[in-house]
Amino acid sequence: MNKHIKKVAVIGSGIMGSGIACHFANIGVEVLLLDIVPRELDDKEKAKGLTIEDRVVRNRLVNNSLAAALKSKPSPIYHQKFAQRITTGNLEDDISKVAKVDWIIEVVVERLDIKKKVFENLEKYRTPGTLITSNTSGIPINFMSEGRSDDFQKHFCGTHFFNPARYLKLFEIIPGPKTSPEVLDFLNGYGEKFLGKTSVLAKDTPAFIGNRIGIFSIQSLFHMVKELGMTVEEVDKLSGPVIGRPKSATFRTVDVVGLDTLVHVANGIYENCPNDEKHELFKLPDFINTLIENKWLGSKTGQGFYKKVKTKDGKSEILTLDLDKMDYRSKKSAKFATLELTKTIDNVIDRFKVLVAGKDKAGEFYRKSFAALFAYVSHRIPEITDELYKIDDAMKAGFGWEHGPFQIWDAIGLEKGLAIMKDEGQEPAPWIAEMAASGINSFYTVKEGASYFYDIPKKSMERIPGQDAFIILDNIRKTNEVFKNSGVVIEDIGDGILNVEFQSKMNTIGGDVLAGLNKGIDLAEKDFQGLVVGNQAANFSVGANIGMIFMMAVEQEYDELNMAIKMFQDTMMRMRYSAIPTVSAPHGMCLGGGCELSLHADKVVAAAETYIGLVEFGVGVIPGGGGSKEFALRAADTFKKNDVELNVLQEYFLTIGMAKVSTSAYEAYDLGILQKGKDIVVVNKDRQIATAKAYAKLMAETGYTQPVRRKDIKVLGKQALGMFLVGTDAMEASHYISEHDQKIANKLAYVMAGGDLSEPTMVNEQYLLDIEREAFLSLCTERKTLERIQHMLKTGKPLRN
Repeated sequence: MNKHIKKVAVIGSGIMGSGIACHFANIGVEVLLLDIVPRELDDKEKAKGLTIEDRVVRNRLVNNSLAAALKSKPSPIYHQKFAQRITTGNLEDDISKVAKVDWIIEVVVERLDIKKKVFENLEKYRTPGTLITSNTSGIPINFMSEGRSDDFQKHFCGTHFFNPARYLKLFEIIPGPKTSPEVLDFLNGYGEKFLGKTSVLAKDTPAFIGNRIGIFSIQSLFHMVKELGMTVEEVDKLSGPVIGRPKSATFRTVDVVGLDTLVHVANGIYENCPNDEKHELFKLPDFINTLIENKWLGSKTGQGFYKKVKTKDGKSEILTLDLDKMDYRSKKSAKFATLELTKTIDNVIDRFKVLVAGKDKAGEFYRKSFAALFAYVSHRIPEITDELYKIDDAMKAGFGWEHGPFQIWDAIGLEKGLAIMKDEGQEPAPWIAEMAASGINSFYTVKEGASYFYDIPKKSMERIPGQDAFIILDNIRKTNEVFKNSGVVIEDIGDGILNVEFQSKMNTIGGDVLAGLNKGIDLAEKDFQGLVVGNQAANFSVGANIGMIFMMAVEQEYDELNMAIKMFQDTMMRMRYSAIPTVSAPHGMCLGGGCELSLHADKVVAAAETYIGLVEFGVGVIPGGGGSKEFALRAADTFKKNDVELNVLQEYFLTIGMAKVSTSAYEAYDLGILQKGKDIVVVNKDRQIATAKAYAKLMAETGYTQPVRRKDIKVLGKQALGMFLVGTDAMEASHYISEHDQKIANKLAYVMAGGDLSEPTMVNEQYLLDIEREAFLSLCTERKTLERIQHMLKTGKPLRN
């Protein structure tokens, strides 16, 4: 199906509809966002003398909804200017405009009668061949298309986005009884390639895949919490990051989503799945009914399982619901011996064997919850899907789980999982026994860099489709390793390209990582054509190893610290000046040294969800790995296009001085970190390494030549330095910044001005690197800087002193 999506219509502008509209705008698609006409004037409209016929009144609902979405945090849009791609209207005056769109997405209230009426009206104006889909979270697809034309039904199906549409990757596609296979294939590919989603084809069953399993998991914990005598804090401690789930874990997640939303889906499953072997588990426990009666629905009503209050001294405190007394109390810490055993295990997947073997309440919790989960997902095949990997994909993409149920079972071991299930009185589906009897003891395996899954009907391991566009580092790390130390693994990713993958804690950059980067460049220059620096952890890099810097500074080992900083600078310069093209592939947090590395690569292939910036001010220093130099250089390059040189330099100075971090890769262009015409953004992070490799290969094949070191950087000297010093004096005098902030800012000013030169001068990069390093080292001798670094190491938060 050769179809190009240039314009979409989103029908319904609520939180979900506006979020979907914003995400299509994110990827460059023109959007028509429509909603109903208000039935009456509000007080402001009456005061202005408006009537129900005025355009501003008729579009009030849609305009207010979109405005609220654009102001919300986290933002649904990559860049505020992208909102210009959205045109608003109403379903009476503007419905005819759907004739000119390529895809109509219905996102109205979850009532079948209303949806059917909307589809009836849309069909009057829809052009034959136009895709038309519903974002329903559970209404049967076959009911919605009843009575519609053959062409409508052929192009109709469910497309279930998860909220928030920008951030959650799951895109469930649910066919109707007459949906064309070509339409399903197109949407599957479009969701993955253009929307950056994990596309999962689901069957038309209640709650589809993600919510069916996700709500079961939450309901299971709801019933278990009383059985085990656990507190809200204990459940959230055990069901959060320690097992690769979001920080909000269970009860905080319910508060954020809204208890009423969860109850609506749970009731739907209870009513519509009478033959589910866990049918009674979807019945709400008494304490949930009490919460509903009290309207303690979570964040939307100000209280749920948690409640934020002001203490007598005006400070904020988070209280927790006592599930026995159904009243709020101060939070209690939750500690378990089993969790202590996992503190040295960095990889989440390696923790599960330890967790289920725990001898305390935590171990019992994990055995009960995983036994129930494993049994339940085994019985959902073939009811909700025929392929087990789709359940794992749905839970990872829709609920933020790092690993799906079958991956966790593999980590524990098939036989061990079965033994735990037997002990807990849980019965797996018959196909599990058949699989074990055939000698297959895992749900997944890897062959030649590709992932395979156990196909139940075929009773054999089959390749998971759609992997050709991806490079999965977990699958090739062992077989394609070229070099390894404690900080990096260097892999051959094919076609003459190497990849340097950071392996340090939080991907911090220390001596071993720098040695690995240099080794990667050495190897690539000798036997390969290009180098990618990329990984598939949660974050690209949180920056330099400040713990190492702190220890050297405390011990006053300034010569060693000087050498370490020079090694960092020299490595960044090698990234820029080597005989092979270098490509950085940042994603997630890319801070400090991670940002500096990206600034020096030949090209950046950034994931759209990249939060990048030079944040060194927060720990009392300036960027010392070439970042301050690079911003002075980039400002000088901008001088040629802008006569107001001091203003340009000031903008770059403030980006560092205010520790600005982009909220998306697109914002990084505004900060001067990414460069238009050179760096690119990819929406689907799963494609990032493969895309970076393709660009490295292209640069090599089109004749890459090592760049000549820059000697033409214009610095403004005393003219700029004076301006900066006057500014920092004024800010300190007005108490906008502390005395120590002023000292850091003045050091940065000295570097970016090129020192106190008497007139504008052309300098080379090494000159700027030397004064950058000198400024960095001088700040490391300051007591207040060491206090800031120590505070950051202890709390993970910056200190103002």
